[in-house]
Amino acid sequence: MSIVITLSNLKKNYGNHEVLKGVDLSIEKGEIFGILGINGAGKTTLLECIEGFRHYHSGNIKIAGNIGIQLQSASLPSYMRVDEAIQLFSKWKNKNLDPSLFTALNITEINKKLYYQLSAGQKRKLHLALALIGDPDILILDEPTTELDVEAKQALHQEIKKLSQKGTTILLSSHDMAEVESLCTRIAILNQGKIIFVGTTEQLAKKVNKKYSIKIIDENEEKEYFTSDIIDTLSTILEQYKLKNKPILDIKINRGTLEDHFIELSKEVRS
Repeated sequence: MSIVITLSNLKKNYGNHEVLKGVDLSIEKGEIFGILGINGAGKTTLLECIEGFRHYHSGNIKIAGNIGIQLQSASLPSYMRVDEAIQLFSKWKNKNLDPSLFTALNITEINKKLYYQLSAGQKRKLHLALALIGDPDILILDEPTTELDVEAKQALHQEIKKLSQKGTTILLSSHDMAEVESLCTRIAILNQGKIIFVGTTEQLAKKVNKKYSIKIIDENEEKEYFTSDIIDTLSTILEQYKLKNKPILDIKINRGTLEDHFIELSKEVRS
């Protein structure tokens, strides 16, 4: 796989406050790559440096291909119609929006509306559509599904997967851990201006010593057990209940979520 985004020792300060402290990162063509971090970790600053909106103080950024950008916060003139915005961006990029995206994002139904008449979710859909005009090699999405309904979110996820299969590289920042876990081939965790982890969600779980949660519910109580070896632990628990002749009403097993692993690793770094 070819590398399309390379960051080398990237540093950024706001006055005396160092926000990015020597970030190194490589992203491959066709990846859906997630950038995670708690508030204030430097995610937005990192994306803005890659996008060219923010000046960085030292280091290097190399990008192979053209970029489409959907910002976390953006706006258009209040009295511009949706179709006018699409026509304008299409003219700038000398390409038209893929007609299938009109259907996927339900743009047709709002085509004649003025920008100020759109709901927050409809504005998100429009901004996404504008970012996709020109069939970008790299698509940067900052909280792309915020304020979208479930149907629109699912439609967008399908489009993101299709774009990745076609070779488009997706750089995604999101607080929705379920979304990240569902979409991303790899993730990077930014903490206090530094990358503290790069890899798959499975590798993250292994790094923090993933523990399963086993809840056993009987007639009198509910008990919870934590283990990294679910087969041996569950067998032992069941044998104990059998010896005591205590009937089990329900068993619930939780493998741990990406959010659990992310929080655990962040705690380790802070401590």
